[in-house]
Amino acid sequence: MDKLFKTNDIKGFIIVRLILGYVFLVAGLQKFIFPDDMGPGRFIEMGFPFPEFTAYFVGFFETVCALLILFGLATRLASIPIVIIMAVAVITTKLPQLADGFWGFAHALRLDLSMLLLGVFVLMNGADKKSLDWKWFSGKQE
Repeated sequence: MDKLFKTNDIKGFIIVRLILGYVFLVAGLQKFIFPDDMGPGRFIEMGFPFPEFTAYFVGFFETVCALLILFGLATRLASIPIVIIMAVAVITTKLPQLADGFWGFAHALRLDLSMLLLGVFVLMNGADKKSLDWKWFSGKQE
């Protein structure tokens, strides 16, 4: 259990958490606020089965996991759904664009790949000293 909540003392790590948390908080909330453009309507366009359920399911996890990452609580656990969501996004929405040419694909991939790699980074490193994980679980490990 200690490894699950173990944190690091990487200077500036809070910036990574703020970026990742902000992007997914906004993305998750927009699925509820703008259902036609960002929620079920978009999932219908992408051809997902059960688009209403899928959009709100993803939006829920994006929102909750983003808040956990922002506060640095159960940070490693919260990053797992983020990594899965981004891997699915890359496979379903970006990879097909490769057929239209590499540079269009590379351009479309940049944000998704960045968020995927930041999610993996957080999964590997946990949180930092400015997190609730550190305060509640790791502060005595020094």
